[in-house]
Amino acid sequence: MGDFANLQDIILLWRPMTADEEDRAKALLPVVSAILRAEAAKVGKNLDAMIAADHGMEQVVRSVTVDVVSRALMTSTDQEPMTQMTQSAGGYSATGTFLVPGGGLFIKKAELARLGLRRQRMGVIDFYGSTD
Repeated sequence: MGDFANLQDIILLWRPMTADEEDRAKALLPVVSAILRAEAAKVGKNLDAMIAADHGMEQVVRSVTVDVVSRALMTSTDQEPMTQMTQSAGGYSATGTFLVPGGGLFIKKAELARLGLRRQRMGVIDFYGSTD
């Protein structure tokens, strides 16, 4: 069970990286791969078996891995990244919304859906009992 992507995949699918980014990416790739496997296990699926059964799934998993790693590389490591910032002058007010409070890796619901790990379930509740 190896990593779902490598440095060359990140360069081809995202952009060339600096030496520091490459070092971080090397450390992030096995972590992201393990997280994706754990997310699949939570819903009773084996991501490696899904890839073996469907060759196209390998490309989807590679793409998701690159997306998660590139997002982590874009996240500032010297300060908390903000997605929204508002300032005022007269009342000395400043507010902001952090990308990931506390930092860390995160996988979007849309990415889990691309992997087939967020399918809705459908069921029926019989309120009146059986009519057999």
